[in-house]
Amino acid sequence: MKNIFFMVFITLLVIGCSNEKRLEELTTPVQPTQNGGENMKLTSKDFQNKSMIPAKFTCQGENINPHLQWEDAPQGVKSFALIVDDPDAPAGTWTHWLVKDIPANTNEIPQNSVPGKQVVNDFAKQDYGGPCPPSGTHRYFFKLYALDVDSLQAKNKEEFYQQVEEHKIEEAVLMGKYKKT
Repeated sequence: MKNIFFMVFITLLVIGCSNEKRLEELTTPVQPTQNGGENMKLTSKDFQNKSMIPAKFTCQGENINPHLQWEDAPQGVKSFALIVDDPDAPAGTWTHWLVKDIPANTNEIPQNSVPGKQVVNDFAKQDYGGPCPPSGTHRYFFKLYALDVDSLQAKNKEEFYQQVEEHKIEEAVLMGKYKKT
C-alpha cells in the first residue's frame, strides 16, 4: 500500500513540475533570432508581437493568414521562406504553413494571400491552417527567413526545414497567442 501512495505522490510531483515548466515556456519572451544579418523585423497590422491573434485568422473564424510585413532585410537576399508553427501542440511542434520561393523584392504578405509556393503542412494540405489549439493558450511563431538561393527544392516539411537551415542569411520572428473561446 505504501508503494502505491509513493507512486501516486511521484506521479503528481512530476505532473506539477511539468506544468510549471509549461507555464514558464508560455510566459518566457521570445527574441527574434539574428543569423548572419543585423536588423530584419517582422510585423503585422493584425496583431502585435506576443499578443493574442484575432479569431478571424483561426479555425474559429475565416481561417485566413494575417497580414505580415518586414523591413531591413539583409543584403544578398535571393528569396524568402515562411514557417508558421505551434511548439505547444500536444504531439510536438505543429506546422501550420510553409511558404517557399517568396521573391526577394517582396516585403509584405496581405491577408488571405499566397506570396510564393506552398509546401504540405501538418494538416496534410498546402494552404494556411490557422491556430486551433485543442486546449489552453498556445504560441504561434511566424518565422520569416532571408535566403541566399532563388528557390528551394523542398517537396515536404522535412526537406523544407533542412533547406531553410542550410540557406538562411537571417530570420525574423513574430509570435502570437491563441486560445479557443
